[in-house]
Amino acid sequence: MKPFHLGILILGVLLGTAVLAPWLSPSSPSEVNLQEALSFPGRQHPCGQDPLGRDVLSRLLYGARISVIVGFSTVAVSLTLGTLLGFAAGFYGRFLDEAIMRLVDVLLAFPGILLAIALSAILGPSPRNVILALCATGWVPYARIVRVQVLALRSADFVQAARSLGVGDWRMLYRHLLPNLLAPLIVEATFGIAGAILGEAGLSFLGLGVQPPTPSWGSMLNEGRQFLLVAPHLTLVPGAAIMTVVLGLNFMGDGLRDRLDVKGES
Repeated sequence: MKPFHLGILILGVLLGTAVLAPWLSPSSPSEVNLQEALSFPGRQHPCGQDPLGRDVLSRLLYGARISVIVGFSTVAVSLTLGTLLGFAAGFYGRFLDEAIMRLVDVLLAFPGILLAIALSAILGPSPRNVILALCATGWVPYARIVRVQVLALRSADFVQAARSLGVGDWRMLYRHLLPNLLAPLIVEATFGIAGAILGEAGLSFLGLGVQPPTPSWGSMLNEGRQFLLVAPHLTLVPGAAIMTVVLGLNFMGDGLRDRLDVKGES
């Protein structure tokens, strides 16, 4: 199986898991059984049990929902904002272009995860605030891609013809320019979902994301690290899930980039 097809399969499994979690889970993710705390994987609990005796597989399946919601919501907001700002910068130019690109330079000067940590600490831990924190820098690559493409297309014949017919600016964007921007944006969005899932896991690991008892892969890692020697499955299972999903989405992004013949733009 080619990496691209493997990536599609992993994404399909992730989405299916998130949707079907209530039917696939062996038990409730919050069901406590202290008598079987830290139990190793077995027939009844294929991925073992955590310090409170909760089924790790059930929590993993429900945690996939958080990853999907945060990943796709972050990309949706970042893509929309980045497209609008990138179009405004590239199409209108001058002062607006200068202002937006200087803001982009400022945001690129800070590591994205550090800014997300700071914003999450200020706003408070919750899935909504995690999305807002990740969107703070998530829109930047989309804005850069759109700006470069619009700068290259605004002098094209079809754009000039549309202008001569009196087509408005925003109609120009979604009817004439956006179809030519879809390929690089789709590729970037694929990598963006992987980055958002990894970012959510990192924030939850630090206690700044999804709060207990809601299951999240990052918080499961944080809970399991205290029992690494006596119950390594508590760390290995969510860690393997994060690695598999992020790797699969990167495989998918690389495959899309090759198939759509998208060159890196900055």
